Amino acid sequence: MSAPGPAFILSIILFQLLFATQPCHRILTSAAGGRWQLLQKSIGISAMHMQLLRNDRIVMFDRTDFGPSQLPLPNGKCRNDPADTALNVDCTAHSVEYDVFSNKFRALTVQTDVWCSSGAVIPSGNLVQTGGFNDGERRVRVFSPCSNCDWREIPNGLAAKRWYATNHILPDGRQIVVGGRKQFNYEFVPKNIAANTFNLPFLSETNDRGVENNLYPFVFLNVDGNLFIFANNRAILLDYVNNKVVKTYPAIPGGDPRSYPSTGSAVLLPLKNLQAPAVEAEVFICGGAPKGSHIQALRNKFIEALNTCARIKITDPKPQWVMETMPLARVMGDMILLPNSNVLLINGAGSGTAGWELGRNPVLNPVLYKPDNKIGTRFETQNPTTIPRMYHSTAALLRDGRVLVGGSNPHALYNFTKVLFPTELSLESFSPGYLDAKFINLRPIIVTPKSMSLINYRKKLTVQVVIKGRVAQNLVSVTMVAPAFNTHSFSMNQRLLVLGNDKLTALGKSTYNIDVVTPPSGNLAPTGFYLLFVVHQGIPSQGIWVKLQ
Repeated sequence: MSAPGPAFILSIILFQLLFATQPCHRILTSAAGGRWQLLQKSIGISAMHMQLLRNDRIVMFDRTDFGPSQLPLPNGKCRNDPADTALNVDCTAHSVEYDVFSNKFRALTVQTDVWCSSGAVIPSGNLVQTGGFNDGERRVRVFSPCSNCDWREIPNGLAAKRWYATNHILPDGRQIVVGGRKQFNYEFVPKNIAANTFNLPFLSETNDRGVENNLYPFVFLNVDGNLFIFANNRAILLDYVNNKVVKTYPAIPGGDPRSYPSTGSAVLLPLKNLQAPAVEAEVFICGGAPKGSHIQALRNKFIEALNTCARIKITDPKPQWVMETMPLARVMGDMILLPNSNVLLINGAGSGTAGWELGRNPVLNPVLYKPDNKIGTRFETQNPTTIPRMYHSTAALLRDGRVLVGGSNPHALYNFTKVLFPTELSLESFSPGYLDAKFINLRPIIVTPKSMSLINYRKKLTVQVVIKGRVAQNLVSVTMVAPAFNTHSFSMNQRLLVLGNDKLTALGKSTYNIDVVTPPSGNLAPTGFYLLFVVHQGIPSQGIWVKLQ
C-alpha cells in the first residue's frame, strides 16, 4: 500500500484541529437549522424547574425526595427534614444557581420539597416560588438575585396545598396561583389584599376522573386585565377580581386533552400595535396526547402524541380555534418565545404521556414556528440534539438569544443505569440560526439605554444601536420579553411585546436611533424586569435588562 498523499494528511490535520477547538460537545454546522452545544455534563441535579433572573443567572431545582444528588452542599452543610420521604438528613443540593456567561454553578439549599411547584419573578426582581409536595405544599419561597443569596422559606404562606399549580404576575405586582391537584380554586401571593381561596368550578369541570388532564393549566393575562385559563381541552376568561367567568371559549376541535398528564404546551403570541385602541391577543397551543393515552401508557401501550396545534384570537367577539399540523408529533414539549417573535418548540416525546416511565420516542428535533407566515409555511424543523429530554425537562430563553435546555428525569428517584432514559444532569444550549456568524453585520448592538435602566409606561423611548451592514429601515423593531418560570412544558408569565419602530434616524458611523413608545398599561405588560432586544431583518441584538414601572 502506498503512503498517504500530502492532501490526505492535511485534511486529517484540519479535521483534528476543528474538533480540538470545540467545547466538550459537537456543534452542528447548519446555520439554518440552529446548533447545539453541551455546556455542562453534570450540574449534580436534574433541572426540573428553571427561572432566569435579572443578573443573568438561572435558578434551577428538582425535588428534595429524589435521594442524594451528585452535588454536595458547601462546607459540610446538611438539610435536616424529618418529614422528607427519602432522606431525613441530606448533605446534597437539590437546587443550583447557574451563571450563564461564566458557565459555572453553585449549590443552593432548599429546605422543603419543591417537586412540581410553580413561581414567577415579582417586580422587585425576586423569584417568589410556591407550593410543592409533602412538607412543601403550602410553602412560599423567595430567592433574591445576588452573588451569595440562598433560598428563604415562609411556612404556611399559602392558604391551600398547591401541587401542579400555575402562577402568573398581575398588573398590581401580585401573583395569582391557580389550581393544583385536588384544588379547584385560586389564591393570591402576597396576602395583603385577599387572604383566602376563591372557588373556580371550571377546574373541577375539566378534571377527567382518574386521569385529571387539567393540572398546570395554561394561564395568560389578557389585554383587558382578565385571565385566560385553559385546562384539558377548553378555556375561560376569568375576572379574578370579582371571581366571575366573563367568557367561555369553545373546546379545541377533536376534544383531545392538552394539559398534564396529556401534556402539551402553550404561548401567548407576541402582542403588537400596543398603542391601538384595541390590542389583539392570540393563544397558541401545541401537542399533547389523545384521549385515553395516559391509561394506555400505564398498561405499557404508548399512543402517538398529537401532531396538531390550535390557535385562537382570545379578544375576538366570537373566537374560534384554527388548527395547524406540526411536522413532528410531540407530548411534553416546551414552547419558547424568541426575541424575533418566532416560537421554538423543543424537548418532549413522540408517544405516551407525562408521568413515571410513561414517555417513549424522544423528539430530538426542535421546530421553529413563524406566526406571521401563511398557514402551511409556518413550521421549520431544526437540527437535532443527541440527548433525550423527556418528562421533567426544561428550557429558557437567555439574554444572548440562545435557549438553555436541561432536565429529564422520568423516574421516581435519580436513576442512571438499566433504564430507557437515564436521569439527565446535563445542560446544553440551542442557538437558533439567527446567531450564526454570517449575520454579524445585520445584528444590532444596543448602545443606549444601558442595561438595568428604568422605563415608564406610555413614554417615548429612544434606543440607540450600531448596525454595521446595510439597514432595512422597515425591518427594524424593538421587542421586550418577560423572563418565564419553566416547568412541566409550560413557561409561566412568558410574554413578548413588540414596541415596533416609530422612527429610525441615521446618526452616521453605523449608528441609529430608534424611537418607540413603551407599553401603555400593566394589563399589556405587568411592572417588572424585561429583556429588551432590537431586531433587524429577523436578527436580534443581545438583550439588555430594563425595569418597566
